[in-house]
Amino acid sequence: MVGFKWGKCMAFLAMVTCGAAVLTDTKNGVYKLGVGIADITGPAAEINMMGYAKMSQTTGGIHFRQYSRAFVFGDGKNRVVFASLDNGMASQLVKLEVVKALQEKFGDLYSEKNVLLSSTHTHSTPAGFLQYVLYIIMSQGFIRQTFDAQVEGIVKSIERAHENVQDGHIYWNQGELYNASINRSPNAYENNPHEEREKYSYNVDKDMFLLKLTDLENNPIGMINWFAVHGTSMNNTNDLISGDNKGYASLKFEQDLNKDNIPGKGPFVAAFAQANEGDVTPNILGPRCIDTGLPCDTSSSTCDGKNENCIAFGPGKDMFESTQIIGQRQYEKAKELFTGASKKLYGPVQFIHQYIDMSNVAVNYNGTEGHTCKPAMGYSFAAGTVDGPGDFNFQQGTKSSSPFWNLVRDFIRRPSESLKQCQHPKPILLATGEMSFPYNWQPLIVPTQLLKIGSLVIVAVPGEPTTMAGRRLREAVKEVFDETLTGYNDEIKVVIAGLSNTYSSYITTYEEYQVQRYEGASTIYGPHTLQAYIQQFQMLTNHLALNLEVSEGPLPPNLLSRQITLKPGVIYDGAPFGRYFGEVVEDVKPVYAVGSEVRVTFVSGHPRNNLQLEGTFLTVERWSNISHTWEVVATDANWETRFHWYRTSSIFGESRVIISWNIPSDASPGTYRIRHYGHRKNLLQVIRPYVGTSSEFDVVAS
Repeated sequence: MVGFKWGKCMAFLAMVTCGAAVLTDTKNGVYKLGVGIADITGPAAEINMMGYAKMSQTTGGIHFRQYSRAFVFGDGKNRVVFASLDNGMASQLVKLEVVKALQEKFGDLYSEKNVLLSSTHTHSTPAGFLQYVLYIIMSQGFIRQTFDAQVEGIVKSIERAHENVQDGHIYWNQGELYNASINRSPNAYENNPHEEREKYSYNVDKDMFLLKLTDLENNPIGMINWFAVHGTSMNNTNDLISGDNKGYASLKFEQDLNKDNIPGKGPFVAAFAQANEGDVTPNILGPRCIDTGLPCDTSSSTCDGKNENCIAFGPGKDMFESTQIIGQRQYEKAKELFTGASKKLYGPVQFIHQYIDMSNVAVNYNGTEGHTCKPAMGYSFAAGTVDGPGDFNFQQGTKSSSPFWNLVRDFIRRPSESLKQCQHPKPILLATGEMSFPYNWQPLIVPTQLLKIGSLVIVAVPGEPTTMAGRRLREAVKEVFDETLTGYNDEIKVVIAGLSNTYSSYITTYEEYQVQRYEGASTIYGPHTLQAYIQQFQMLTNHLALNLEVSEGPLPPNLLSRQITLKPGVIYDGAPFGRYFGEVVEDVKPVYAVGSEVRVTFVSGHPRNNLQLEGTFLTVERWSNISHTWEVVATDANWETRFHWYRTSSIFGESRVIISWNIPSDASPGTYRIRHYGHRKNLLQVIRPYVGTSSEFDVVAS
């Protein structure tokens, strides 16, 4: 790599002298390791869901709870934190407040530099937790409950990981998973250079990279893997909070290692982390026209010119089964790699971090000078994707504007000529980088970060890189390490941690940007976005390899005090005349066979009165003839339960919940009951708890 060869000798000397004491601590592959998990489930009723940008898609219950899974890695001198979040994307504001809370407790041990927050990108999560206007419009502004739940849970997961740090080993493995992902914008991928595409067998990354964490006796304590696939198995008709396919895989893996523990409560923690999933969908049957069943137009993803009729489908009969299938396939590959993991990581723990202003970075791409732009969203952004088409019949691949939509756009903010030229060939729908009322619409300053654990480098990308964008970035980082760390024993391994630390939409290659599919239209800093990131991460890599400091960079704003919400809170709860909160409206049947569904309906209060963090809105309980007590066998964190809330009267504040339990095949025959835990608010704004209990029922073998 031109410009980096000078560092080879210096790097070797630094490792022999300055770094010798650090390397000694990990020469036998012994690290300080800690794992922790905590609930981050947000408000389960009447809050817009983050991901599909569909105003009508609001939360109405819980499929299964969402978690922060935190991992501490240390070498006796340095330590880093990797946290995988079951949410839509990492929020810059959440990261700032998490670090603030950690420093109040631990001092300078944890900072923005060594804490990495990465999202799984489930689209079934409450919105309103990001600080920039564009990302909170659909939720009617900032939702403090969503934000607080994430900050509180992430901090708690890291505290738990910190508290159980112990000496242990890190094993790694990798393999290919073939039947869980396809490219949703193949024609954009095909615009990449032929010779580049020829280096790869597939137009999505099939590789899963896995870490197995153990104690010194090789007893497992945790697992992380990185695999690129969108969290869109649950579609935009869903109203239940869900971890989607990666959340299911985590529950399944943790259930194996924690045995009889309720989800989220066991000591073993398993994270199915996100990678370069920008153009990767789990809906592997591909897009088709819902009116005719025929294939969609490949360039525009339309059916007879209609964008909303082209939808991609998963392998299951419905979105729940598709989520389970894609999650199960990730789980099975991870178990295979976990079982076979035998190669250890060795070497020091390091980190490097710098903020950069992405709105005007000078780049050189293929000998041509250029620069990034202030943010802007293109027409095809409004088209959505085949995972969730947008409204108003926008089309993907649009490179020309419309007089009508330009009129609407200009009423909000007319883009400057310089912005139009910089973003070309993107027709600008929203000139977000030139919009600052009531505060910025998208970020200008973003964090860039590398964590190095032995020979593994984690690249924290503050957005959604496409398949080829991720490949180029990985190769660029690895090449610098290979050039700089001559004499290093282990081959450097590089993984992309997507949607990390903040959210700045998509990152396509220059060539993919020219096609202006959804991903290109959502690449907010213009056609040279990827090259700017490559240059930045190359610089960070070089400095990390040589143990050189970098400046902090321009600091991002903390807009917490300026956040606006138009979403009203819960006014009060009412119960129908003659009924009470927690009363059973529709009861269970006396007997159910294994494999069937149990349903019960209760008079309820509003779920936003209390999020039940670290708790539950429901329990399924079995009577024990040994202890003579009711023992909890499932909560709203289990895959097989569903908690569905709905309004029966807005005027009188009345609502109900339906609790269902799909009896799993391994359920023990016996006597069961279902309980509902809720809170109600009266006209004086006093909130009180209540409990409802179904009749007892028997479960028998099918």
